[in-house]
Amino acid sequence: MRNAGFSWILIGFMILLDIYVYQAVKVIAPVSPRMRLIVMSVYWFLSVVSVAMIMSLPYSNSAGWPKWIRSYVFAIVIGLFLSKLLASLFIAVDDIRRAGTWVISKFSGNTAVADGEPGGITRSAFLSWLSLAVGGGLFGTLLYGFNNKYRYQVNKLRLSFANLPAAFKGLKIVHISDIHSGSFTDRQAVEKGIEKIMEQKPDLILFTGDLVNDRATEMEEYKHVFNKLKAPLGVYSTLGNHDYGDYVHWESEQVKAANLESLKSVHGDMGWRLLMNEHVVLEKGGEQIALLGIENWSARGNFPKYGKMHEAHPGTEQIPFKILMSHDPSHWEAEVLDKYKDVDLMLAGHTHGMQFGLEIPGFKWSPVQYMYKQWAGLYETEKQKLYVNRGFGFIGYPGRVGIMPEITVLELS
Repeated sequence: MRNAGFSWILIGFMILLDIYVYQAVKVIAPVSPRMRLIVMSVYWFLSVVSVAMIMSLPYSNSAGWPKWIRSYVFAIVIGLFLSKLLASLFIAVDDIRRAGTWVISKFSGNTAVADGEPGGITRSAFLSWLSLAVGGGLFGTLLYGFNNKYRYQVNKLRLSFANLPAAFKGLKIVHISDIHSGSFTDRQAVEKGIEKIMEQKPDLILFTGDLVNDRATEMEEYKHVFNKLKAPLGVYSTLGNHDYGDYVHWESEQVKAANLESLKSVHGDMGWRLLMNEHVVLEKGGEQIALLGIENWSARGNFPKYGKMHEAHPGTEQIPFKILMSHDPSHWEAEVLDKYKDVDLMLAGHTHGMQFGLEIPGFKWSPVQYMYKQWAGLYETEKQKLYVNRGFGFIGYPGRVGIMPEITVLELS
């Protein structure tokens, strides 16, 4: 019932937004009656379809739709909504201008006020065009981003640590995160991503959580893809917030628990060593480093704290170098920097870079940075380092704009 109530609130807002943006559409619509009718018809057709989709959600079994239809339909509806919302901000600027002009005209006694026409303040054609161009640009960008969801980008970094044992100098780690297998619709494209990982010839492969969206069964088609990941020192993994099935209404707690146990088995079936609030010691050339892996731990209240560093850390005190796998990057400032200063490198994921943003040399931006201080790439505080992977997969929006799916190659020195 709560979901249905939210849907009706959203529907009301969408209708008001459609009416508001329509004011700008009327201004720039072609003069020709036929073309004007076509423009208006297309606008209201898309608006009605979007509203109808939202109206049907509480009463339809959308989870039973084919995956690709569900993903693209919802992405297009949300894309239209966000585009209109952005356009409305520019239209609001025009309305503020008109209101200000009207107030000034009342005080000045001048009724011949707006845009050269006496007796009224007309809407600016320039701002109408600008609002729709910006909104349309966003929508077009989101459509283009559908093509980027399997465009895996290899990011290579060399990280220097004074206390790294000599035998581990040159260690090559491939770090991936956020596979979200339930979103995949192209197995062949994913296989190419796996091939790209193996081309890096890693010594160690580390995965920092969110193997699935919700259910262990999502991996049935992809177990025999990801089991091709091999490395001399092993493949290790942790759980992310989506792996627990917390976002699904289960028949019972027993069914939910069984799903989690099944997912843990998937890691083992693929030859991955799942670390559940524990550590392993890696040896090379008679020297050791510690690899710690904890369950999801977030500093944000809407995400769970299943992780237990107090269980994973004991026994590593005398090991000179430590790597921590922890899904949520907010864990770094909230606990690791304060209580575990001997953790040299933390690897995380979770944010996906919001799958939307801008990255150019020396500059990066994404809306997710207003929620997460550390959201993509390398961060350093004194001798400790954090790397946040942008995610191998995707969820929600079936695409990427500016923030590509990532394969991270870290070489230690």
